[in-house]
Amino acid sequence: MSAIQIIVGSMLGGTEYVAEACEETLIELDHKVDIHLKPDLNSIINNTFPINIEEKKHSGSPENPIWILCTSTHGAGDYPDNIKQFVSDLSHCAQDLSTVSFLTIGIGDSNYDTFCKAAKDLSKLLISIGCSELTAVKTFDMSEDIDPEDLVQQWIRTNIDLLSI
Repeated sequence: MSAIQIIVGSMLGGTEYVAEACEETLIELDHKVDIHLKPDLNSIINNTFPINIEEKKHSGSPENPIWILCTSTHGAGDYPDNIKQFVSDLSHCAQDLSTVSFLTIGIGDSNYDTFCKAAKDLSKLLISIGCSELTAVKTFDMSEDIDPEDLVQQWIRTNIDLLSI
């Protein structure tokens, strides 16, 4: 069992549905999951690295924290409004996050040249501060993928070994 933080960037709510589908599947697979629809870096860090010894016993493996970042792209390749402060705080974070492993899920429309740019940029940012990418950015194309919630659940079940570190 892993303790997983799902961090969501969404403008219109579609990405929230994908993140909630991830949460549902991960809970079914016996993982502890916290979902952050209004991500706050300090709160996520506190969930990732519990201070209390009793919390550590029940929170999975704080030595190998896992973050799943689900985000859409807004406008000309921008982050959704609800995740902008998280990204800014992350880029200025002084805490060592090198033990964090992550995977990024991008939701977008391939008809735009900025397809999943926010997800790709967020992945690059996390790598630049020392986090470990578990796999390349997983993208879902809203112009082709009829039901990204089902697709992400299938993808997680098929790739669950990535989250069992």
